[in-house]
Formats: sequence, structure tokens, C-alpha cells
Amino acid sequence: MARIILITGGARSGKSAYALTRGEALPDKRLFIATCPAVDREMAERVRRHREERQGRGWETIEEERDLGKVLAGPGRNYAVLLIDCLTLWVNNLLHALQTVTGEEFTDRHLVEHCRLCLQAVEDHPGTLILVTNEVGLGIVPDNPLARQYRDLVGTANQFLAKTADEVILVSCGIALPLKPSQP
Repeated sequence: MARIILITGGARSGKSAYALTRGEALPDKRLFIATCPAVDREMAERVRRHREERQGRGWETIEEERDLGKVLAGPGRNYAVLLIDCLTLWVNNLLHALQTVTGEEFTDRHLVEHCRLCLQAVEDHPGTLILVTNEVGLGIVPDNPLARQYRDLVGTANQFLAKTADEVILVSCGIALPLKPSQP
């Protein structure tokens, strides 16, 4: 299975910059898998700035909002380093697609299955998979059921993937703190 590094932290903590630096320290071809939908002008501008940040740094980019397994099992096979940024938006996209569009409830069970499919897709990948996610459990309890469900789903994904990860890093104030150190 691919070596899995999970990087978490709060918003604007420096986790994406840290993830890029970690990925760039590894040899060979690198793929950045972006999950952010450009839903408005401000978000489109953020996406543009993030693309510019990666220019000339050896990253190719695929934008995929929901079907990460398809990318990992397909074009991802051609890259030694895979970086998904970010799982938090991926969970949002899955929740929105299923619950808002179809009216079907999106549960922890659904989310764990999506996480399993991603891990299966990299089961025989010889490289490294870097996952970026927000730590959403340190803030206040959201004031509405949908926001609480979203927070809980992200927590479920983070816990499930952290158990599988070879290494888990918390980034706070731009400083990387190992939670699950790499084993030799």
C-alpha cells in the first residue's frame, strides 16, 4: 500500500504549504488532487491563487470534487506522490451531492465506505499519498443540525484515515507537530 501521510490543522494553519513541501521532498512525478469547487467569485480567486502557488514546482493538477477513488486508481497510478487537498471539502462535496441534490441522508457509514474505496485504490501503489484535512473538533458546537452533521462527518473521516496512516501531522501556526510519528 502507498505510504500515507495525514496532515491536519485549523484553517490557515499552514497545513497545505507543509503538505506541498513534504511532497516536493520526495522524488519522481507528483500529482495534486484538488477537491475545491469554485462556487463563487471569491472561491474561484482562491483556487487561482493556489494553482499559481504550485506553478513551476513540479506538480500536475487534477480537479475532482467527489470521486477520489477514480483518480487514485486511474491517472494517479502514473505518479509517485499523490497529494489530496483537501478532505474537508471532499466531505462537504459528498454531503452536498447526496443529501442536498438527491435528498438522501449521508451517514458515517457512507463516508467510511468512500474512505475505504480511496484506500483500496492505493492498495498496491508504491508511492506516497498525502492527505490534507481540517481539524474541525476544536471549535464551538455549530448552531444547526447540518453544520453539526458536517463537523461529525469530517471527524469520522479524519479518525478513520488517521488509523490507517503511517504518519499523522498536526500543523498549528505553521509548525508541524507529529501526532503519529513515522516508524523506521
